[in-house]
Amino acid sequence: MGTHLITGAGSGIGEAVAEKLHERGEDVWLVARNAGRAAALRHRFPRARTLIGDLADPAKLSWAFGQQQMPVEVDSLLHIAGVVQLGEIGDLGVKTWQEQLNVNLLAPAELTRLMLPSIRLVKGHVLFVNSGAGLRANAQWGPYAASKFGLRALADSLREEEHTNGVRVTTVYPGRTATPMQVKVHQQEGKEYEPERWIDPASVATSILTALDLPRDAEITEITVRPGR
Repeated sequence: MGTHLITGAGSGIGEAVAEKLHERGEDVWLVARNAGRAAALRHRFPRARTLIGDLADPAKLSWAFGQQQMPVEVDSLLHIAGVVQLGEIGDLGVKTWQEQLNVNLLAPAELTRLMLPSIRLVKGHVLFVNSGAGLRANAQWGPYAASKFGLRALADSLREEEHTNGVRVTTVYPGRTATPMQVKVHQQEGKEYEPERWIDPASVATSILTALDLPRDAEITEITVRPGR
C-alpha cells in the first residue's frame, strides 16, 4: 500500500493511472482545479481524497494547500496534467505561452517543492509525464515544446539533487495517445481524429506503474512509449 498524489486524473493518462492505483487499493490523492472538479473526481474514485489547487496559477498553490489536509508521507508524486495550444511563434501572444508554461512546467516545479519533505520521508518517487515534444520541437509546437523541454531539465536536475536522499525520478515520454488532448490537437491541425491509431492511455499507465513498482535496487530514469500500430 502506498500514497500517491496525482495531477491530471480527470481524463486520459492521469485517469488511467488513478484507476489502476485505485483498483489496487492504494491511497490516492487527486489534485483538482476547483471544488466542482474535486467532487467529480471523488464520485469517479470513491476512496480517493482530493486537493484543490489551480495548476494554471502556480504561485497560489502553497496558499491553497495550506488551507487543506495534506498527506504526511507521499510514495509517489505523479505529474500528468498538461495543456497544449498550437500555433506559429509569430502569431502567439504572451498569454498562450504563460498558460502552457504555468501548467506544464511551473506548477510541477512548485508542487514538487511543496511535497519534497513528504517524499523524502519515505524515499519516494517523482514521475513526470512529458511528451515526444520534450525531445524534439516541431513547427507550431513552440510553447508546448518549450514547456516540455523545461520539464525534462527539471526532472534531470531533481534526480541529481535527490539521489542521495533516496528519491527516484522518472520521465515518461509518450507518443500520441488517445486522449481528449489528442482530440484537441487534431482539431488544431485540421486532421481527422482516429483514436485506434494511437496509444491507449492504459498502456502508458502500465509503463508508469512499472517504474513505480520496480524494486528499490534500481531506478527507471526515462521511458519512451510510441504507438505500436
